[in-house]
Amino acid sequence: MAETKLDGSLGYEETPRVKIGVNVLSVILFLLVAGAAAIAAVVLAERPLHAAGAAASGLVLAALLGLSPRVANEWERAVVLRMGRFRALIGPGLFWVIPFFDRVTMWVDLRVRTSAFAAEKTLTADTVPVDVDAVLFWEVSDGKRAALAVADYESAVSWAAQTALRDIIGKTHLADMLTGREAIDDDLKKLIDARTHAWGIVVRSVEIRDVTIPPNLEDAMSKQAQAEREKRARVILGDAEVEIAEKFEVAARRYSNNPTAFQLRAMNMLYEGLKEKGSLMVVPSSTVDSFNAGSLAGLAATMRQAAAAVPVPVPVALPRPADGA
Repeated sequence: MAETKLDGSLGYEETPRVKIGVNVLSVILFLLVAGAAAIAAVVLAERPLHAAGAAASGLVLAALLGLSPRVANEWERAVVLRMGRFRALIGPGLFWVIPFFDRVTMWVDLRVRTSAFAAEKTLTADTVPVDVDAVLFWEVSDGKRAALAVADYESAVSWAAQTALRDIIGKTHLADMLTGREAIDDDLKKLIDARTHAWGIVVRSVEIRDVTIPPNLEDAMSKQAQAEREKRARVILGDAEVEIAEKFEVAARRYSNNPTAFQLRAMNMLYEGLKEKGSLMVVPSSTVDSFNAGSLAGLAATMRQAAAAVPVPVPVALPRPADGA
């Protein structure tokens, strides 16, 4: 099975996959035929030549029968060649082959498999060297083409994925690579699938795991992001100042037509400043004059005097009339 290392190199464990043709049924057939040959040799013990011939024939037949049955798992397909020509793609379950004529050259695994691949020090469209790690999910859709169209389809898929990743990186800017990974994943999937379709391989998905950039570029991007945040903060603060100035302008127009309301607002602001616990405020006399507090106090005193000058009716007691009047 092919295995791609994170540094971009490929390692292989077993390519193509080969499975020993011995199974339970083949062992049983071999033992039965070999046992029958042994019994025949014992029966023909008085005739040594016949006994030896029966034993040899029995052993050869037992070996042939033992090599004939094969078993493929549910997820496997056996590529069978007869005299060098493709015979069939067989499986799953029990099937029979003719020894020395039929040969199982490969067992194709139809399950979804993963391959990790990488691209190191690859330049982006804006000439920034990056290291990219990705994972490919793929499966064999046509076992015949996978066995006959390419020598080693597992390593071919890995190399196709790595070269496609380098092509995509060379056409993409660094900012798009850092913020638009989903779009890059889709482009990689389409590109790799187009290359492996002729081999009977279907790409299910591609996922970029990590994008590593040079440390000095990371510092520069961090400073740029901080400057952008400060710029946005200053713009928001300026917009708030403009909005506050507009509100003050509206309030000024309203207060200009109503001086009493303006004085009450000023006194309320003074009260709000004094009502905090432990606070002390020094108010200049000019501020008091601007509030026109003296006029307000005089107006209040005048109102009290006017209220006192108003005569209040006093009830008068009338004499009671005399009796008999």
